[in-house]
Amino acid sequence: MTSLLEQPQRESTYLKLARELRTAILRHDYPEGVRLPTEAQLAEHYGISRQTVRRAFQDLVTEGLVHRVPGRGTFATPRDEQYLRQFGSVDDLMGLSIDTRMRVVTPLHRRVDVDAAGRLGLHTDRVHRLAFVRLHEDTAFCHTAVSLPPAVGQLLESVPELTEPGTPSASTVIGFLDGRLPEPIAEAEQSITVAEATPELAEHLGCEPGRALLRIDRVYRSVAGQLVELAISHFLPEHYSYRVRLRRSGR
Repeated sequence: MTSLLEQPQRESTYLKLARELRTAILRHDYPEGVRLPTEAQLAEHYGISRQTVRRAFQDLVTEGLVHRVPGRGTFATPRDEQYLRQFGSVDDLMGLSIDTRMRVVTPLHRRVDVDAAGRLGLHTDRVHRLAFVRLHEDTAFCHTAVSLPPAVGQLLESVPELTEPGTPSASTVIGFLDGRLPEPIAEAEQSITVAEATPELAEHLGCEPGRALLRIDRVYRSVAGQLVELAISHFLPEHYSYRVRLRRSGR
């Protein structure tokens, strides 16, 4: 029977393995059709139990990053189908591109924003900023304001979908960054609260000013730990749901 002192170590090993596999998938070490190492191979390589490996794989399957083929093995999900569920409980922005559209309402531009710069850990008060609404079947259900560090924002200055307002796009800001950053985005911190609709938000979302909205803040980090994006989204609550799987520690 595993002692309580051993449980944190086992949990740490499982989380570390899941993170390493997740990062390798994001870096395209396992392109479509290339099988990931087997449970036995990973257990031998890392000197851990197959149960620990299996637990890491289960989370990657749940996140939508890998799928299992009976008799063949485990494979990375095709890139255009991958959800960023590897961010833990973060709602998957890349996955939104499957059945929604983004319409820019404030094109990418440079501006002074002391609060956003502070949250991104910058040594300057200037950030790159854009805002968009997300549409599902032509219904706007979310308004998002994105702030980027100058070096990150410059990577997107030539993207017409972000610099020309009004044209719906099937992409996401995360999707555009994913192929341009030196290191892929690996994780995010998220907070959820309630906010009232300002006149501007009400106009974009088609609701009355003062309406209660869900405000969701996300700060994204790359594999190297660099803060690369601050996204502040306001959702109409009837168009948003939040689900997360909870697990008892040590189980």
